[in-house]
Amino acid sequence: MKFLLSILFLSVAVQAQSFTASGSSALPDAPSQRPFWTVENKVNVSILAGLVAADAITTQRGLNEGLREVNPLMRPFVTRGATGEAAGSALGFGAGVGVVYLLHRSHHYKAERITMRLIVAGEGAFVANNIIAIR
Repeated sequence: MKFLLSILFLSVAVQAQSFTASGSSALPDAPSQRPFWTVENKVNVSILAGLVAADAITTQRGLNEGLREVNPLMRPFVTRGATGEAAGSALGFGAGVGVVYLLHRSHHYKAERITMRLIVAGEGAFVANNIIAIR
């Protein structure tokens, strides 16, 4: 009987004691995640889209002048004409933006920015190489 009364008094004492402040939630708010479509990412993706389009145009012009596609991954696409080039360019563009988005979702924000800038710089170099080759 003493044991039951001590459990009863202990449970009443524990319930009476409040460990949280009144009016506050039990769990704190989770930290907010940065949005992916910031102004910087919108500008970078737009620049990349323009460079991919310029790469497609200069590649097709070079193929019409008798040059050969050097990239073995893109060669099956570009030899199918403009539709194949569009499909290959869309796949490449989607893969690049997808990698950047995966880095963003895994909270590697610095790697996200560096990767996007490297992709843009690489695509710009491909366009410059195509322009030099067709001149």
